[in-house]
Amino acid sequence: MHDSQSSGELRWHPLLRQWVGVAAQRQGRPQLPEDWCPFCPGSGRAPDHYDVHLYANDFPALSFENPPFSADGGLFVATGARGACDVVLYSSDHRQLPSELKVEQWEKVIELWTKRSIELAKQADVQYVCVFENTGVAIGVTMPHPHGQIYAFPFIPPLVETELDSASAYSHKHGACLYCRILEGEIEDGQRLVASNAGFVALLPFFGRFPTEMQIYSRRHFQSLSDLDDRERGQLASLLKIVRQKYDNLYGFPMPLMMLVRQPPSKGAHSYFHFHIDFLPIQRGPAKLKYLAAVESGCGTFLNDTRAEEQAELMRNAEPVTARE
Repeated sequence: MHDSQSSGELRWHPLLRQWVGVAAQRQGRPQLPEDWCPFCPGSGRAPDHYDVHLYANDFPALSFENPPFSADGGLFVATGARGACDVVLYSSDHRQLPSELKVEQWEKVIELWTKRSIELAKQADVQYVCVFENTGVAIGVTMPHPHGQIYAFPFIPPLVETELDSASAYSHKHGACLYCRILEGEIEDGQRLVASNAGFVALLPFFGRFPTEMQIYSRRHFQSLSDLDDRERGQLASLLKIVRQKYDNLYGFPMPLMMLVRQPPSKGAHSYFHFHIDFLPIQRGPAKLKYLAAVESGCGTFLNDTRAEEQAELMRNAEPVTARE
């Protein structure tokens, strides 16, 4: 049994059969400081000049310096939180919103996502690389500087595992890609489509759990960021900018949301998986937040306060505006 007060650890939840991260050292991280930002040029922590930058998390929940990870679960079992927690700085401009990034800047962000994902996936300890972003005070962001994060896990997170199992079962039964079928059905229906280009489609899925939940699907069937060609990288960057502008225009202020870049596990073949990006907003109206209360958090059953068809129409009409210079 691993016992450490200073380093992160993972504790096995025998009832839900999943790992719970314990990182008490994160209690000391700054909370929206007004007079100093470690992500800004000249801070002494970030470079003096940069476009995008990979920043090692000052308060990591996972670290390659932690003791080894053991996958053996059981009662009162803990193991080393082996992995990595990186911060991806989108811009050196502290005030810039993700929706204000130029397409070329989003391309640089995607390139950094890709490079770091490949590096981490090669590590023997890493089973899954999660690229994500938390935006907005309501989400719990502690630094307002435009940024996302990359976590490297020594296990496959439970929701990812469930999605993989569903995609694998569908492929085995129907000989087709579950994601491709969803995309085909959404395009045929048309009600929930928001924006698209030659490489990608943004839509509010029929089964969305969060208010104005959105997915971006690649039209071509591939698995990872590393499979993007140069043209698709530009197309994805363009659609990301449009989607982020539409979110911020929907209610007239920056949308508090979570963004997750969905890739397959780092080890093994997963040809049935299909690259996509999930957006999980928590704003259910101009002055109302969606709280994950007992039914959602305790039971795992979501109650969506909005209809995807109606929200998709609002999102289509939330026209992008010119970015602030």
